[in-house]
Amino acid sequence: MNITLRCLFAGALAVGLFAEGAAFAQSAGCTISRDAGARQVFSCPGGVKVTAEAGASFRLADRNRDGSPDSASLRRKAILVDVDSSQHAGGFQVVTPQAIAAVRGTQWAVDVAGGKTSVLVVSGSVAVRRPAGEQVVLSPGEGVDVSDGTEPLVVRRWPAPRVAALLARLGQ
Repeated sequence: MNITLRCLFAGALAVGLFAEGAAFAQSAGCTISRDAGARQVFSCPGGVKVTAEAGASFRLADRNRDGSPDSASLRRKAILVDVDSSQHAGGFQVVTPQAIAAVRGTQWAVDVAGGKTSVLVVSGSVAVRRPAGEQVVLSPGEGVDVSDGTEPLVVRRWPAPRVAALLARLGQ
């Protein structure tokens, strides 16, 4: 029955019955819920939780096929990723058109809008780089804005209003 439902969902997605921005978990064990703000919350095996703002366009992937997602491809809007390193073997990365943000056990937000990717670390540390380029490492409260180009990435401590605005969009 579960396989049949997944096939029907995949078919409906392929023919466009779901909204363009609809996100879904490719990892079989994730449960999906919605909070009061219409955000989707994906609770996955291996200590991975992803909260997506309404209308976010992304996909989760389990590249090593261990039953727990280890990456997200984000195209529009924001997601908050929470990875419990005591449960999750290996790292987790978020890939956007402008950047790759990779981590091992932390909580961070990634936002794609207006031709740039913004990454904010809530706890832990995150390495951020362009698909081709040097990486920077962010600590809690730090963020980076990544646009197309080759200029060096600049790590900044984000002002409280900017942090609050992004996290509010993600129900935090």
